[in-house]
Amino acid sequence: MSISPPPGLLLVSVANQSATLLRADRPVRLYDVSTSKNPPSCVADSFGTPLGLHEVADKIGADAVPGMVFKGREPTRHFSEYDEQARATNLITSRILRLRGLEPGVNAGPGRDSYARYIYIHGTNHEERIGRPFSGGCIEMRNTEVIELFELLETGDLVWISDP
Repeated sequence: MSISPPPGLLLVSVANQSATLLRADRPVRLYDVSTSKNPPSCVADSFGTPLGLHEVADKIGADAVPGMVFKGREPTRHFSEYDEQARATNLITSRILRLRGLEPGVNAGPGRDSYARYIYIHGTNHEERIGRPFSGGCIEMRNTEVIELFELLETGDLVWISDP
């Protein structure tokens, strides 16, 4: 019995603050990302980016305009329409790829479940911080690039988050 990989595989490197999209085992696109400003961690309330094997569980925001802010996974308004205090925070923008951990006891299950922790790949209103750790646990991307990745990945595609 063999296991076939899904069409899309995203390799996220916390050490390099990068994500590589593979198709047919070949790199097709490299992205700069921002992972957690805290050390990687799968533990709930750690605000660390969880390591290990995940899948794209949900794709949210397919028709949203670039820069749309999501609260509770619902579109609100463009980040430019928020006040200065709100814009100072990390807003979830443009698209959401919600991740589900696939390793019980590591990134799935009580106290360490990536899906329950609302771990996403999403856009940000602070694109100038991409390329260095800054998020609260999610994987942040430039808005145009997360929209591109959203179109290239399907529900069920795999995401491997590693450090190094």
